[in-house]
Amino acid sequence: MKKLVFRSGLRWKVSLAIAAVGALVAVALSLVVHNAARVSMLDSARDIMDDRVKVAQSWYEKTGTEFNAKLDDPNLPEQLKKEAARGLRATYVDDSGPGAPVVWASVPLRNGQVLSAHGRFEDRYQVLQDLDRALIIGSVAVVVGGTGLGVLIGDQLSRRLRKAAMAARKLARGDSEVRVRDAIGGRVRDETDDLARAVDGMAEALQQRLEAERRVTADIAHELRTPVTGLLTAAELLPPGRPTELVRDRAQAMRQLVEDVLEVARLDGFAERAELQEIDLAEFVIRRVRVAAPDAQVIVVRDAHVTTDPRRLERILGNLLANAAKHGKPPFEVTVEGRVLRVRDHGPGFPDSLLKEGPSRFRTGSKDRAGGGHGLGLTIAAGQARILGARLTFRNAEPLAEGREGAVAVLWLPESAPTNTGSFPVIHVPD
Repeated sequence: MKKLVFRSGLRWKVSLAIAAVGALVAVALSLVVHNAARVSMLDSARDIMDDRVKVAQSWYEKTGTEFNAKLDDPNLPEQLKKEAARGLRATYVDDSGPGAPVVWASVPLRNGQVLSAHGRFEDRYQVLQDLDRALIIGSVAVVVGGTGLGVLIGDQLSRRLRKAAMAARKLARGDSEVRVRDAIGGRVRDETDDLARAVDGMAEALQQRLEAERRVTADIAHELRTPVTGLLTAAELLPPGRPTELVRDRAQAMRQLVEDVLEVARLDGFAERAELQEIDLAEFVIRRVRVAAPDAQVIVVRDAHVTTDPRRLERILGNLLANAAKHGKPPFEVTVEGRVLRVRDHGPGFPDSLLKEGPSRFRTGSKDRAGGGHGLGLTIAAGQARILGARLTFRNAEPLAEGREGAVAVLWLPESAPTNTGSFPVIHVPD
């Protein structure tokens, strides 16, 4: 069961992180400021009401009349009644109703009565509401500003990483001139530059290692070419017979192996260039198939004129047909559909390892497609396709009741001339 994976851009992650932090800070500060202002307002209102009730007490004791206060108010809160029973002057805030809270103050008299006063401080409450609105507006502004700043920072970092990824892909395609550090550019130095330098160092080390292995392979194959040629010449001088035929066959196979290894070494060096010509694809394929595989059937769905290297295209087509004849079963079909070539056999199909990883040198496939050869045919075909700027893919035909029904190799030729490095073209698949 596959896990559900959500993919999002780095700039949005940075923006959301800054917005979340900004929102938390703004809410926390707003709550602190609101509570502090409210407590200050209520404390001031308590002091005012307490002063008012003290003045009313002094006036009542002198004149015996009420002034800005009321004796034994029936609406007096129970908390103030309890405090008065203990002989204490007290204040109380009632904020159970809508609007501004009611602030009470009471004082017990010598005769046992309770003198109290209360009032609403609408002006102070309005100031508190205005402060709350200002805090909300400020908090929203902080979040919006933080999000915008996060988008700018995240976009810059994301752009640098995208440039680094594009440069790394070019390196993977064999463009040895590309450097990630130069691709990202910029004057700001951050961890992206460390990543770029690490990738560049890894690419240079890998390139040096591959170049060393290629040179060793090419040198060995080149050194073997002379003795193998001599061996093949000597085999021609042997008297006729079955042993002579075996010696000649093995010597010829060894010579072909040496030539293929040299070709693979040249292709790995990324120094090969296509010699372009404009050809009629259908006519070209018909003539080459007639020579390489007379039993194969050529099906022309749609003809096309292409600009390519005929020698390399012939090499690809010959290797695909040789692979089909060696590991598959007839009938063999070559289909021309515009710029797309398909080579199909009706054998056991390509092994799963080749479908997942692509062709690998000195691997002839699974037991189902085992046979003679040294496993370089498809590797050479893929390398030549890269030089042409084409794409070579492998798949198996739709399975039937009896099992897999043939292997299909598809060559997609580009609409324009290949680049210097043989980069893959953008291919439009026909409906």
